[in-house]
Amino acid sequence: MRIEEHPILDFKRGREIHFYYNGKKIRAYEGETIAAALHAAGVKVLSKSLKLERQRGFFCGIGKCSSCLMKVNGVPNVRTCITLVK
Repeated sequence: MRIEEHPILDFKRGREIHFYYNGKKIRAYEGETIAAALHAAGVKVLSKSLKLERQRGFFCGIGKCSSCLMKVNGVPNVRTCITLVK
């Protein structure tokens, strides 16, 4: 689910691009974060806690809580809520 229009804010959507997550092709837009694109595609669990393996997802959206940490292109601990899709 993406915000298509807003009564106050103006959204300028970039061109449509794609990336792969666990072998699945995910649609995204230029200027969109990895976490936002995954959330829009229905992916709610981004990782699990190390000790108890509790599910973690898109939480703060500003890179402070660490719930969105994922391995991206082989790089561990990427904050996907502030990292743009490439």
